[in-house]
This record gives sequence, C-alpha cells and structure tokens, in this order.
Amino acid sequence: MSSRIQQTISPIDGTLYTERELASSESIERALGLATSAQAAWRRTPVAERAAICRRAAEWCVGNADLLGDELTRQIGRPIAWSPFELRRGFNERIGYMCGIAAEELADLAVEPKEGFVRYLRREPLGVVLVLAPWNYPWLASVNAVVPAILAGNSVILKIAPQTPLVAERYAEAFRAAGLPDGVFQYLHLDHDQVAEVIGDSRIGFVAFTGSVAGGHAIQRAAGSRFIATGLELGGKDPAYVRADANLASAIENLVDGAMFNSGQSCCAVERIYVHRDLFDRFVDGFVDLTRQYRLGNPLDPSVTLGPLVSVTAADKVRSQIDEALARGARALIDPAGFEASRPGTPYLAPQVLIDVDHSMLIMREETFGPAVGIMPVDGDEEAIRLMNDSHYGLTASVWTSDLDAAVAIGDRIETGTFYMNRCDYLDPALAWTGIRDSGRGCTLSRLGFQPFTRPKSYHLRLP
Repeated sequence: MSSRIQQTISPIDGTLYTERELASSESIERALGLATSAQAAWRRTPVAERAAICRRAAEWCVGNADLLGDELTRQIGRPIAWSPFELRRGFNERIGYMCGIAAEELADLAVEPKEGFVRYLRREPLGVVLVLAPWNYPWLASVNAVVPAILAGNSVILKIAPQTPLVAERYAEAFRAAGLPDGVFQYLHLDHDQVAEVIGDSRIGFVAFTGSVAGGHAIQRAAGSRFIATGLELGGKDPAYVRADANLASAIENLVDGAMFNSGQSCCAVERIYVHRDLFDRFVDGFVDLTRQYRLGNPLDPSVTLGPLVSVTAADKVRSQIDEALARGARALIDPAGFEASRPGTPYLAPQVLIDVDHSMLIMREETFGPAVGIMPVDGDEEAIRLMNDSHYGLTASVWTSDLDAAVAIGDRIETGTFYMNRCDYLDPALAWTGIRDSGRGCTLSRLGFQPFTRPKSYHLRLP
C-alpha cells in the first residue's frame, strides 16, 4: 500500500514548510500495543518520579524556546516576537502547577473511620489517553491534557493538527531527554478516518479533544459505541462588558490585546464587547487608536505584531463576517489601506473594529477566529447580562469595573465556564478550564484537572 502524505503550508508565503507521512495501520497497531504495555509499568511509578520527569521535559522545552518558537511561527504565522512565550510562560507555568499538586491530588482518599475496617478511595489511571490538539495554541492546548494524564499514571498518544506536526515531534524529544520510559508518550500523524478508528479501539481509555464544535460532534460520534468519556474544549464567542466605573485606559489596553493577539485565533479571544453608553465614544476612540498601532506583516520580522491568519480560507471566513455585518448596517472604523500587507486573496488581513452592530449579525453571534470585533453600547448591567448570555457558546466572559461586589453579582448570572474581572484571554492553572453549551464539557487544569484522567476504585477491607 502506498503511503499518504500530510503537508503543512506556511501562511507566511504559501510555500510548503514540511510534510509527514500519515501513520500506517501497522504503526498505529504498534503504538497502541506499546502504549498499553508501557502504561502497565508506568502506573506503578511513584508520582514524585512522574512529576520530576515532566518538569525536566518542561525545562527542555523552555531551554529550546527560541527554536521551537521559530518553528511555530513558520507553521502558523504568529509573530516571532510572541511565539517563544507560549513555552516560557503558559506552558511552563501549567506544568509546574500540575506537578506541584499531583502528589496530594492523586493520593488515596480516606473516609470516616469504621471499627473493624480499613476503607479508602484510590484514583486509578484510565490506561491509554488519546489527545487531539489544535494548531492555534498547540503547546498550550495540548499540555492541559498531556501532562496531567501522564502524571495520573496513563500513557498518552498525541495527534496534533496537520498545521503543526513539529510540535508533536518536539514533545517526544523533550520526554525522551527527560527520561520518560518508551511508550508512555507517543505521537501519530493521522487523518480523520484514522482518528475515528483509533477512538474505537478498546485500548483507548479516554479522548481529550480541543477544536471546533463540528469536530467535537465527530469525536462524540466516534466514541458513541464505547463506554469511554471524552473531554471537549470547543469554540467560543467570548463577551466583555465595560461598566461605567471601569478604568478606561486599562480596559482598552487589555481588550485590544484580548481581541487581536494571535490574530484573534483563540477559542477564548474577546469577540464581542458591550460598553456602558457613558463611556462608549471614548472607549471606541481609544480602542481604534490602539488597534491602528499594530503592524501587520511577515511574522519573522521582530517588529511585526500582527501576523497572517493560518490560511486564506480562514481569512476569507473573517472577511465574510465583516462583509455580512456591513451589508446589515454596521460601520467599519479601520481603513485596511492603513495596513499595507492586507490584501484580498491572502491570509494577511487588517484588523477591524465594527460599531452599529447587533445580534442579527454573524460577527456578534458566531465564532470569528480572527482580528475583528463588534462593539455595542448598553444602558446598564441588565442589558449587558442579557446580551452576554445571548449565545450558544460559553467559554469565558469578562467584566471591567472598579466594583468587586458588582462584578461577583454579574458573574453569578453569566452563563460561562470562566468569569473574569479586569482581565481576559488568560488561563490560570489553579482554576478549572471548562466550558458550557457548544464550548464543550469537562475540565482541565486546577485540582479538578486530574479527575478526567482517573477513575475511582474503592477499597473495603474487613480486618481479621
């Protein structure tokens, strides 16, 4: 049987960056067999030793952050000025936190004493965990599952998006350098049909998926014939509300970054903003002024702050949402001519800020995944809460205010997985990363982050 090739086209210039052979049936079978046998030994490894290995893998990645960042820029188009920080900051922070709490969180749970008995609960690993990771934050989205699963005593097979194959391969290098036993971590380059076949294999104990809503439905269908759980981290249409008492300068600075970082290609990017009418004009003016300071261009140039989208198709989807909003009466406040690199038919797209928008428009309703945001005035908290909840997504939401009590009261009514006050677009590893509705189910990170990768086993021992 002839081999099949997966190609990675760099959005920087449309050239072939790398290509990889898709896994054969034989290599898939070999990986599943090795993962199963390796896990049987790995589960008996002390948690402290597991954590030490994961920390060493993180150190290897951080030590090679410039190289890995350069590769990431060439694969997805993120500005080279930012790419290494995915490893130096979030990636390293999350591994450190989960390693630090692993021993306590994976320890046996004692129950109330009962005369004549010893009773406790043990967290057993699930076996082989399949991690399906996206291209937009390939290190950060994958580490949420890869490291907690390994810490919990599982083996992991990573399948990463075709746009970022080198990330999976670098993971393997890092774990090899850290001394992880063979087979505890592996990667496979697979197509969609092969993923479904692997999910259907009885040796897979859990599937952790990060990606689109459509992809989440496909994972559910593939797992539907088996009694295994799936963790789904899907899309978002994350709202922000700027109250009348907000620190205007801080809100503008952080919300522009939350909307435009990584060219808006983030599940938790800020995609719709509601501003109290008293601040609306000043907020919009400041937001537009700061957005115009971005420099769009070749992301290998250290002075560039806004790179191309991952593909022409992705950019055209954003253009389509903008055009649909304009046709319905929205106003665009950014002249694309101010961004020389922005050209139709390419992945280079100028950022855009839209006003006179409403919820009949896709830009305020469906995930955009690009550097475009709609801003609406509101008369107060009630209107803002209603509009923030008017979505079939529910990943994150933020409020910008100087009143903690008001923020908590609003947060209690916002239907979301994470609620922020005066920040956005950030994952704190001490807090559960979770979504509701079409943003997915389950959670990663925090003290709850080991639960998806373990099952409870009860020990009920009568003393002689």
